[in-house]
Order: sequence, then C-alpha cells, then structure tokens
Amino acid sequence: MKKNLIKIFGLITLLTISSITLKAQTLVNPEDQSWYPSAYGAQDEIGAANLLTPEVIKQALGLVKQGKTLALAVPIDKNLPAFRHRSFNLYNIQPGEQGGKSIGPNKFTFNDELVNGWTGVGTQLNGIGHIGIDNIYYNGNKATDFVTVEGVKKLGVEKVPPFVTRGVVLDMTAHYGKSIVPGGTEFTVEDIKSVLKKQKLTLRKGDIVLFNTGWLELIGKDNKKFLETEPGIGMEAAQWLAEQGIVAFGGDTWASEVYPNPKSREEFPINQFMLAKKGIYNLELIDSRPLVKDKIWEFLFVLGQPLYVGSTQVNINPVAIY
Repeated sequence: MKKNLIKIFGLITLLTISSITLKAQTLVNPEDQSWYPSAYGAQDEIGAANLLTPEVIKQALGLVKQGKTLALAVPIDKNLPAFRHRSFNLYNIQPGEQGGKSIGPNKFTFNDELVNGWTGVGTQLNGIGHIGIDNIYYNGNKATDFVTVEGVKKLGVEKVPPFVTRGVVLDMTAHYGKSIVPGGTEFTVEDIKSVLKKQKLTLRKGDIVLFNTGWLELIGKDNKKFLETEPGIGMEAAQWLAEQGIVAFGGDTWASEVYPNPKSREEFPINQFMLAKKGIYNLELIDSRPLVKDKIWEFLFVLGQPLYVGSTQVNINPVAIY
C-alpha cells in the first residue's frame, strides 16, 4: 500500500512539473541574437516588402474579374475599442468663424478637423519597426540608435512601398463552425492547410494572408471581451507562414495572434517573431466580412498608407479589388 502511494505521489509530481514546464514554455528567447542581420541585407528597412516584385504585382492584377471594390477598414471614432492606453478624438474647428462670422465679401466658410489620437487605433498597418525584442528591432536596430520622441529615424512607415499584391482571406468561422471563434483559440498549421484546401487556395510568395474570425462582431456589444483576448495564429503557424514567403499577416482582431498565448506567459511573441525577426507586416482590424459573405477568397490587395515620417504604425483603409 505504501509503495503504491509513493508511486501515485511520484506520478502526480511528474505531471505537475510537466504542466509547469509547458506553461513556462519560451517562444522567443530574448538572449538569442542569431536572427539578424536580415536575409534582405544588413541595411534593409522594408523587410518582406522586398517580395513585392513586378512579377508578383502583375500576377495579382489578373485576379480582377468583376471590376468591384471593397474597403477593408472599420470606421474610427472615440468609441472604437483600442489597445490599452490608446484613444482617438476628432474635433471640428472653424477658425475665424466664431459667432457665425464668415470670411470675405463672398462669406467664405469652412470646416477643419483636429485629431488627438494614436496612430494605432482602428484598421492599421504595423510596420516592422513597431515591435522589438528587448529594445532590439528588425535587422538588429537598437532603440538607443534610432528611436526618438519625435519618431524613429529608421524603419518608419514612410519607407514602406505601396502594397499591391494578392490578398487571401481564410474563413476560420466556417472552419470552427462558429460565428465568432472563441478567444484563446490557436490556429495551427493543420488548421490553415485545411482551410486553404477547402477554399481551393495555395499560398504563394508575396501574398497577404488575412484571417476572418468574427471578432469584429464584439465591437459595441462586448468591448471588454474584445480587448481581453482573441483567437489567432500560434508560433508554429507563424513559422510556416513565414516559410511561404508572405508579405503581411493579419485579420479582424487587434493583435493578429492568439492572446493570451496558451503555451506561454510571454507578451505577443508571434508579433516579435513576424515583425522583428522576419520583417513581415501586421494588418489589424481588417473587415473581411463582405469578402467572406460573397466567398471572395483571393483578390487584388491595394494599400497606399499615409507617410507619417517617423511613425511605426498608421491608420489605413486598404482596398480589395476583384
């Protein structure tokens, strides 16, 4: 009896240790410096955007069959839920028109808008200078060398060329059979391959891959839940996507990765891997619902972002043309 109790106790201890080990799994090692310089060269500042070659662009243009367009952004106002400290406020100013005044004999009047907000609110492009690993950013750039209070001196969004390439949307709601994929759900390589097969798609170099999860449906209904968690890719899926030669990943969530990570206590390790290590861009809060409704799984993706000099992220309104 005593021997059996000892065996049972030993088994419980082993399982507990294994459980702790799994929970403490490290997905990004801050001490590792083998990821830089970049495969695109030690001076490179645009990462995977180098893959947007004339051949990739011309091939993507062939996806336009109906001549239709869809805006992929969500409208922004002060009520849109935003990441932690971020906010957005717009004010209408009419300079020189107080009390019903006008300008000139023709009584000229106008509206002007002032925005006090973060560039990372709403649908956004997260550039490769946005996420770092212990203050080291894409291509080994150290924060002390290029980050200033007036913006970054390297890796800014003004360096990023227009995105004109094939966009692919993967409908994870159909894959899981849920209108909203539960927060904390990790998309695996097999999940992605399964959806690609179902939608009769094959990824190719230069693609932008977007995940439709239904998460935007929570906005205005449960903003707290919207920001506390989300479904998304895990590290294995991120590594596989990077191997396919994609330019950007993203979708209808606010971080484009599973959060919190079920395998680690780390903060946004997938973004660290994709942006800092691989130079792959992140597109957040993409409204793919109209595309999914009409089963438009591939399309011409066009983005010309505002060129805010020194910013690492920016609000955008990309367009799908099909």
